[in-house]
Amino acid sequence: MRKLGRFTWRSLWLGAELLFLGLRFAFLFGRTLGRPSVRARAVCLHHGARRILRTFVDEVTVTGPRPASGLLVSNHLSYLDILLLGSLGPAVFVSKNEVKHWQVFGWFARLGGTVFVQRERRGHVGEISAHLHALLDAGELVILFPEGTSSGGETVLPFNSALLEPAVGQKTPLCAACIGYSLADGVVADDVCYWRDMTFLPHFVNLLRKQFVKARVNFAEVREPATDRKALARQLQSEVLRLKSPAPGGASPT
Repeated sequence: MRKLGRFTWRSLWLGAELLFLGLRFAFLFGRTLGRPSVRARAVCLHHGARRILRTFVDEVTVTGPRPASGLLVSNHLSYLDILLLGSLGPAVFVSKNEVKHWQVFGWFARLGGTVFVQRERRGHVGEISAHLHALLDAGELVILFPEGTSSGGETVLPFNSALLEPAVGQKTPLCAACIGYSLADGVVADDVCYWRDMTFLPHFVNLLRKQFVKARVNFAEVREPATDRKALARQLQSEVLRLKSPAPGGASPT
């Protein structure tokens, strides 16, 4: 009964926050005649992520300097990663194309200006790289998950180098982040991380029935990036591995 009650009130809370965010985006698009700036969309998404994150996470620990512009690369564990990083400041996310078609969250990702990549199309990756270059030149913070997929958190998967080209040989700020979670009444790899052959809705419902998650983000500035994108991918993966540490408090940290 306790889990049912927790699921019910958190679902209502989440629904109210999603409705509020939808109204914020509607006002933004209406006020700008359907053409809001990249920054305005990122700010709107930031405020929404900060509020929605509270329905899942009750404590966030941050170490290191938070980037405000440039390219930020991070490990990838769950759909909570987007809410977590998005709650810390306005940013443009880069995501696989499949996320565009997720119910509710895919819609908000599109409204927030997420850049979707069709990895199976080589030409599209080149187009996206040019777009990311323009965003970085404009002073935006671009967030990329170079593993290309999520994991259970035991390690950090090899980084794909294709979308790192805009950061090679540039003066763009470059930052690495490592995300971790802990959960008092479950196992992070099963109940928080979204990977393997998991199905979204059952995983999402189960997470709403759990106690609040605790999250940690470790940031580090990359001061001397490699000048070759494949070498840069290895360097950034090593930096994220270095930042990896147990999540705060609770049981079953990543």
